[in-house]
Amino acid sequence: MINRIAIFASGSGSNAENIINFFAQDSRFLFPIIISNKEDAYIHTRVKNLGVPSVTFSKEQFLDGSDILSLLSVHNINAIVLAGFLLKVPDGIIRAYSDKIINIHPALLPKFGGKGMYGNHVHKAVVAAQEAESGITIHYVNEHYDEGNIIFQAKCEVLPTDTFEDLAHKIHALEYEHFPKVIETLWG
Repeated sequence: MINRIAIFASGSGSNAENIINFFAQDSRFLFPIIISNKEDAYIHTRVKNLGVPSVTFSKEQFLDGSDILSLLSVHNINAIVLAGFLLKVPDGIIRAYSDKIINIHPALLPKFGGKGMYGNHVHKAVVAAQEAESGITIHYVNEHYDEGNIIFQAKCEVLPTDTFEDLAHKIHALEYEHFPKVIETLWG
């Protein structure tokens, strides 16, 4: 079976690029379309350089979901990976892709999750709380922010001297190392 995976992203797209490159020589995985909610996100430049088309939908189109579901159908998508995607996935898409949508969160859920908790907001909160460790959580997406069943977690130490930028570097390293491998394990 060939896994035709759509990536949803809102930002720079470094995780998406890492995933696409990881599977470049693996014919079991195709990434036919990147979907974003931000026309000016750097993800579009990254994937254009990789030869992967991308498209932007407005927040209103995401809330409705029907245009996105149509595009996913046209590309025969059978799974969705959220890689730095900041909008809540509408219920209609979640129902259509039940247990086929995964997300990566830059903390050890259930801590530091929920609406507004993404990227540096998470790292700043972890450092401010003087946590001894942080990490990544890869989880299924459900109707609530960061509450889907956990698939995988990886940890890193948070030193008392770490800034949120230091922590961000550690978290990115974990994301790049583990996210593609978890995708491969789930759908390989």
